[in-house]
Amino acid sequence: MMEGLKELLKKVKNGELEVEEALKELKFLPYKDLDHTKIDTHRELRRGHPEAILCEGKSNEQILDIISEYPDEQTVIATRADEETYEFVKGKIDNVVYHEKADIIQVGKSREKGEGVISVVTGGTSDEKVAEECAVSAEIMGNEVRRIYDVGMAGVHRIFSNLDKIRESSVVVVIAGMEGALPGLVSGLVSVPVIGVPTSEGYGLYLGGISPLLTMLNSCSPGISVVNIDNGYGAAYQASLINEEK
Repeated sequence: MMEGLKELLKKVKNGELEVEEALKELKFLPYKDLDHTKIDTHRELRRGHPEAILCEGKSNEQILDIISEYPDEQTVIATRADEETYEFVKGKIDNVVYHEKADIIQVGKSREKGEGVISVVTGGTSDEKVAEECAVSAEIMGNEVRRIYDVGMAGVHRIFSNLDKIRESSVVVVIAGMEGALPGLVSGLVSVPVIGVPTSEGYGLYLGGISPLLTMLNSCSPGISVVNIDNGYGAAYQASLINEEK
C-alpha cells in the first residue's frame, strides 16, 4: 500500500498523471464498496500489518472479489479457507500459497523477518489447527516463530524440558483447550508477555471453549492477556505488535 501511494505521488510530481486522475485513485482510500463488502483499502498503511479476510460465511466469488481489489504488491491473509476456496482462487490470482494445516491462503510475500522470536506453545495435538493459524499468520507478518507443541498439563515435565527455548522468546502464545490452565503455568515461569488462546477442544463441561476461556481470564499469574476462543490469527497479531517493540 505504501509503495503504491509513493508511486502515485511520483507520477503526479513528474507530470505523468493529472491531479484529477490521482484524486480518483485517492478517493478510495477510506474504503471501496463492492456491494457485498466494503474494503478498507488503507488498513495496512494505517495499522502496519497485512490485510486479513475471514473466509467463513463468504462465497468463493466474494473472496475472489475482495482479494482482486488489492494491489499486486500488497500481502493478504485469508483465514479459515478450505482447499476448495484455494483451488477457486489460485487460477485467477498470482502468487498464491495455501497453508493447509492453518487453513490460510496467502497472497503475496511474507515480510522480512525482524528481531525477536514468538513461541507458539500448545497443550495437545488437538490444538494444532489453531496453533498453525497463529504461527503461519505471525510468519507472514515478518516474525520468527518457534513451535513447541503437545506440552500440556497432563505431562508437565514436557514444559520444563522446553523451558530454555520458551524463555528465549520475546512473547509466548499458549494455546490450550480442556481446563485451559497451561498459559498460567507458563506465565509463572517466564519474564515475557504470555497470550492465552482457549480452544474448542475437550471433554464434557469444557463448553466449546468457554471453560478454558474462563480459566485463562481468571489466572492468578500476572502478565497474561487472553484472546477469544480459537482466535489464532488475533493472537498472532497481538504477538507481532509486542515483538516489534523489542
